[in-house]
Amino acid sequence: MLYQVSKGCKYFGADTVFEDVQFGIKGNEKIAIVGRNGCGKTTFLKCMCNEMPFDKGTVSLASGTQIGYLAQKALAHDDWTIRQELMQVFEPVFLLQGRMHELEEKMKTDADEKTLNQYAVLQDQFEEMNGYNWQSEMETVFTRFGFSKNEIDRPIREFSGGQKTRIAFVRLLLSKPDILLLDEPTNHLDLETIEWLEGYLKSYPKAVVLVSHDRMFLDHIVQVVYEMEYGTMTRYAGNYTSFTEQKKNNLERQQQAYNRQQKDIERLETLIEKFRYKKNKAAFAQSKIKYLDRMVRVEEAKKSDDKTFSAVFTPRVKGGEQVIEVQNLTIGYEPDEPLCTASFKMRRGDRVAIIGPNGTGKSTLVKTLMHLLEPLSGSFLLGHQIETGYFDQQLAQFSSGKTVLDELWDAYPDLDRTAVRSVLGRFLFSADDVFKNVDVLSGGEKVRLSLAKLLLQHSNFLILDEPTNHLDIPGKEALEESLKGFTGTILFVSHDRYFISQIATSLLLMEGDTIRYVPQSYNDYTAENPVDSSAAVKKETEKPQKKETEKPAMNEAARKREIAKLEKQITEKEQELEDKRQLRFEPEYYQDYQKMQTLDDEIDNVHNELAHLYKSWEELNEE
Repeated sequence: MLYQVSKGCKYFGADTVFEDVQFGIKGNEKIAIVGRNGCGKTTFLKCMCNEMPFDKGTVSLASGTQIGYLAQKALAHDDWTIRQELMQVFEPVFLLQGRMHELEEKMKTDADEKTLNQYAVLQDQFEEMNGYNWQSEMETVFTRFGFSKNEIDRPIREFSGGQKTRIAFVRLLLSKPDILLLDEPTNHLDLETIEWLEGYLKSYPKAVVLVSHDRMFLDHIVQVVYEMEYGTMTRYAGNYTSFTEQKKNNLERQQQAYNRQQKDIERLETLIEKFRYKKNKAAFAQSKIKYLDRMVRVEEAKKSDDKTFSAVFTPRVKGGEQVIEVQNLTIGYEPDEPLCTASFKMRRGDRVAIIGPNGTGKSTLVKTLMHLLEPLSGSFLLGHQIETGYFDQQLAQFSSGKTVLDELWDAYPDLDRTAVRSVLGRFLFSADDVFKNVDVLSGGEKVRLSLAKLLLQHSNFLILDEPTNHLDIPGKEALEESLKGFTGTILFVSHDRYFISQIATSLLLMEGDTIRYVPQSYNDYTAENPVDSSAAVKKETEKPQKKETEKPAMNEAARKREIAKLEKQITEKEQELEDKRQLRFEPEYYQDYQKMQTLDDEIDNVHNELAHLYKSWEELNEE
């Protein structure tokens, strides 16, 4: 086990964040931690990397294991260039390269067997550290995060806070820790970068622990899901979709077992009551009382914490068939630096997603359509009785000094108190929550309050800029259901591929300085235009073909030692496999679905390890 927490607990004052948590990482597992906003996911990551301590429990960490967490990676040298900062990561590579050069010089005059063996070992290590490719890897990862290649030689002080965070992320990925901890890694990344990062993490040779609300990202990467709910943590094998199915099935099975047991208890208690005072049946009744006392009680299935908001967006008027017509609309902030030019039409009922790389003008386009920015040239025209409602990702994170109740009521003073509280209740602001100051609300709560305002506008044309930012997964699912039932028209910007696939009927693709309308759903478009998200990773990890003289061949004595070592490992793995197979017949496992599933995963892992050992053994013997 690479890392393990047993009975981990964390408290903030009298509040329990999590308690008696069991968590483990094996090998290069890709793990997701999921749960509602505020359940303790980020706190758990901070405890894992010692940014804050566990209050109780034991932690086991394999010797020499390095844990990398983005929040720990401050950029200390503001006057350095990015290249200087990133090259620090490759210091071990440079040291190894220096030792290899020393041996190369020695081998020019004295190529004895000992020196050749030393060089072969160092060269294997150098290849393992991607020593031949470090520069192309550094530049590829850097440019994939939205930077141009020539920016790598600019001083760090010239970049914004958000850009510095992305530079720190690049540095973290290049450092390749044994356990990579990532908290919402897709936040503020465009679709192209998200898809690249997805491929990178899938191929990452070490362990990854993710906290993310991006369902498609989780589905494509993780093999294990830990759910944090009600202060506890439950492990599920599989990706996010598999987790949701397992959880649903487990809750149903537990409830069925509970119901069956309750019926048995009721039947036995009836029998006991009927016969306990009859002389010839008293012994029978006593035996049933003892049986009930010994019975292991099945707990009633806990209802999942799936409480979320309920919104029904309804247009005040139907509006015309033609919703908007955009003709040669050039957008941007400076006349001599236009971002792009757009021409498209939307009809009633269309749901169009605007997608493209960061900086191409997605938010600028919707701001222009909302008359918040003047167009550089061209025009757009709204149809008859078209009323727009606008959600802005930045305006949704407002501060006003008002209470939640007053914030909504002041926006709609004609409503009575009951109506305002009813709407707030649908967005999970109930009881004393309505008297909270807006300034202390979380990002997700502010988004819900903004959506409540939008709902009361009763617009027939919704223009939404990143509406899912700050929402947890249940919140995103609730918004999806609300928008699916909306009879009006929607134009929206989003980087959440799952959300886009659920809502959009067509796409606006930002490509360079133009916008292309695609009358297809996101799933149909990506099926016809697949993205090879692993291409960049392959490019980075490809090792150049070397001349035969570059790496000394393994001599006969070394080959025999390696074969003997592999045979010993194969014997040990075969015994381990047999031991694990025997556990399948133990009640502890065949009576526990989760444990049996975990055991099956372990058996599969041992199978894979054995296959790898056999392959290496065969290759050496063929030589």
